[in-house]
Amino acid sequence: MTEFTCQGCEARRSFVKRAGAALGGLLAIGMVPSFAVGARRPGGDEVSYPVPPADDVVIDKANEVILARRGNQVMAFALSCPHQRSMLKWFDQDGRFQCPKHKSKYQPTGEFISGRATRHMDRYPIRREGDKVVVTVDRTIESDKDARGWVAAVATL
Repeated sequence: MTEFTCQGCEARRSFVKRAGAALGGLLAIGMVPSFAVGARRPGGDEVSYPVPPADDVVIDKANEVILARRGNQVMAFALSCPHQRSMLKWFDQDGRFQCPKHKSKYQPTGEFISGRATRHMDRYPIRREGDKVVVTVDRTIESDKDARGWVAAVATL
């Protein structure tokens, strides 16, 4: 009998176990998304969303994406704060994002305002395809490591 050795299986099992426990904890305390989740493509590394009809912020907790429209631009951000990875919150009345852990504040375009963070919110690559925007969720663009890429990570309408 031949033994099958799977490189990386233990890491995947550990990740799935931790992710399942985290999701179970969120569901147990009632943190169920109240928005339409983006549609994942077969490869799993892209998520598509309808183009927001007006200036707005949509938070997709399932895919850990923040989609923000400002004027004729749509940006996609990582849901976590770049400082210590706490989940960012949108304050509609103030028109800004804020980290609940250390109070870092960000403009709707993801630009850093104040707090402990040392860079802007991390962006995902994004492009427009007809009446949808497609977000590549398998990598983020950090403003301090790729300033040009960060500025360019915008879908123009």
